[in-house]
Amino acid sequence: MSDGKIGRRFFEERIRPNLGADRADVTLGPAHGCDFGVVAPSAGQGDGETPPAIVLATDPISVLPALGFERAGRFALHIALSDVAVSGIAPSHLSIAFALPTTFADDDFATLWRAISEECERLGIAVTTGHTARYPAATLPWVGAATVLGIGDPDRIVRPDGAQPGDRIVVTRGPAVEATGLFASLFPEALAELDPGIVAVAAERLDDVRLVEDALAAADAGEVHAMHDATEGGLLGAFHETAGASGVRFEVDRDAVPVADGVEPVCRTLGMDPWRATTSGTLLASVAPGDAERVVDALRARGTPAAVVGTVERGEGVVIDGEETAPPDGDASWPVYAELSGAEADPD
Repeated sequence: MSDGKIGRRFFEERIRPNLGADRADVTLGPAHGCDFGVVAPSAGQGDGETPPAIVLATDPISVLPALGFERAGRFALHIALSDVAVSGIAPSHLSIAFALPTTFADDDFATLWRAISEECERLGIAVTTGHTARYPAATLPWVGAATVLGIGDPDRIVRPDGAQPGDRIVVTRGPAVEATGLFASLFPEALAELDPGIVAVAAERLDDVRLVEDALAAADAGEVHAMHDATEGGLLGAFHETAGASGVRFEVDRDAVPVADGVEPVCRTLGMDPWRATTSGTLLASVAPGDAERVVDALRARGTPAAVVGTVERGEGVVIDGEETAPPDGDASWPVYAELSGAEADPD
């Protein structure tokens, strides 16, 4: 098994055959390329009403002190929230566990936690349970995990594997926004050849790692059949994961994809392929053809760059500008992070 998220083959061979008990109320269970699961209890007897479904997802928590603990807290939180938001159901409850190094200072944790709490309050999310401790073997940046729940109408859930032939592919923000924002924030000295104004704009890309409101706006604007947050493996990986999960082929026009300010010069300077670099905050949506422009307009009305970048066809794989592509082998940002920081793990 390679570093980072597991591949489809590993999932199918090692994980899918071992998923515990088979319960009828699990209407969407673990699947490669799918961000969340769904628990949908049966309708209660006598009232005839369909009870709400529970959308849930779990993600690791990564804390990067160099960002400042307030900014680091918001960044870590939104990585976890996005996987529920792409269901079209608003995140509503958070369970979080911290396994902190023994050297993690009380005041630093207070700043981190306050930022998480304030952002949850802004989004209407309640912290319902958790665990906080220091352990001798714990090390930054990986300091725990979070589980996020959203509760809503099961008929409104946008499945991660629901892309249909004929759909239009909508993308927000574009490639490498997360990696660009991280490296410009953490390692500005590595970008000394660039104009300081460009580096400052690139650092702002880290604030784009906030997908919740974009995903909900897209789901409200039209008939959306699938959504996905482009994380490890970048935008190319997101195309392959969504197409593979849905059993369809994506045909993409590279020039139609938005590119955020600062991304191209940072990626060029660092020798990083933007299409294979982690880009949390970039939303990929498969939308009914008649609603695609309406979804794009709703996203742009929020100030979020968005465009129709391709079509969903019968078949399999991802075709970009008429050429077949292969799923990315790893993430292009990891070796860059390792070189700049001396670390062996990816920063996301």
